[in-house]
Amino acid sequence: MPDKRPISFYALLTLLFFQSASGLYGGGALILDTTGNFLQLPTALLEGTPFQDFLIPGIILFTVLGIFPLIVFVGLWRRKMWAWLGAVMVSIALIIWIGVEIAMIGYASEPPLQLIYGLVGIALLILTQLPAVRKILQSKPIHHETNH
Repeated sequence: MPDKRPISFYALLTLLFFQSASGLYGGGALILDTTGNFLQLPTALLEGTPFQDFLIPGIILFTVLGIFPLIVFVGLWRRKMWAWLGAVMVSIALIIWIGVEIAMIGYASEPPLQLIYGLVGIALLILTQLPAVRKILQSKPIHHETNH
């Protein structure tokens, strides 16, 4: 019997992969160029924040919103029980990240990255709550065992 995964499960995987790639790229760029020049982010954005450059935000972005979503993606694909909670945590972390960013540096509508990633965070949270997604993660995958 084939392992049927609903489209909502694949949507969750897609958004997690997108978030991971974005976090790794953006965070990596900020770690390698703490001035933000590579991403065309002026350090003036950091005025009034506890940061003098983009190193710490880059590390947080790279790990929490880059590496962690990738780990969750793999866990979801392998249908590990902890991965559902991990996906919820990624969505909440992304929503908090965007909220704190807007509180610290203000809302920027051009480019609309805060809006896009805020919506990704909300979409991830909604997808984790869908019954079809929860059901696929609560059931065990079918393994073909051999008797020795």
